[in-house]
Amino acid sequence: MSSSETGNNVLVVGVAGGTASGKTTIAKRLQECLGPDQCLLLSHDRYYYNVQDPESFNYDHPDALDTVLMVQNIEALRRGEAAALPDYDFPSHTRKKEPEWVLSRPVILVEGILVMENEELRNLMDLKVWVDCPDDLRLTRRIRRDVAKRGRNLEGVLNRWLSTVRPMHQRFVAPSAEFADLELVGVGLLEPLVQSVMALIERKRFELSEDPASEWDGEGNTYPGLVAPLQD
Repeated sequence: MSSSETGNNVLVVGVAGGTASGKTTIAKRLQECLGPDQCLLLSHDRYYYNVQDPESFNYDHPDALDTVLMVQNIEALRRGEAAALPDYDFPSHTRKKEPEWVLSRPVILVEGILVMENEELRNLMDLKVWVDCPDDLRLTRRIRRDVAKRGRNLEGVLNRWLSTVRPMHQRFVAPSAEFADLELVGVGLLEPLVQSVMALIERKRFELSEDPASEWDGEGNTYPGLVAPLQD
């Protein structure tokens, strides 16, 4: 159940979209706007299982991720408890032995390509944001990112796109867009997209406040900063 249904004041916001749609960039900027004392960013990528053969492993299938544990962690955080998050080591494709303990925050951002695909996880969210982006632009961004930052070659990026990324996007990721409360287009300048999400977050936080008798005046803060184009 969402926070509004349970009566607690921890707001859970899901940010989903295809690979390289801009969702991670938006989620990180939202965290910057809210501040580290007010917001915890929780990436679904933390929850990958240990991988024996990275070259053939399908990272885009829901079964690749321990979503049950993510649900348990979010439920604890919503109760105001600390949570032991898995600490995934991407170079070795395994989880570290010791988890990362984190404290709850008033806002929890849940980010990943599949965070709105799972019904149990989705039902914990008070606000669901989908970041849409044309496939050709997402592929271009993915090539640039994986070649420049992850040391992969063009052929390898294209092979993975065709074998797993695109089919899983069509089967699992894209259909979850229907559950979104807000749909953004991950093209152009970052800041207007962030401002639109921040306005909804403020409205939701107001609704969860301890003063239900007061009225929402529709006035939100502005968060000056980035005017750069989306990259990731």
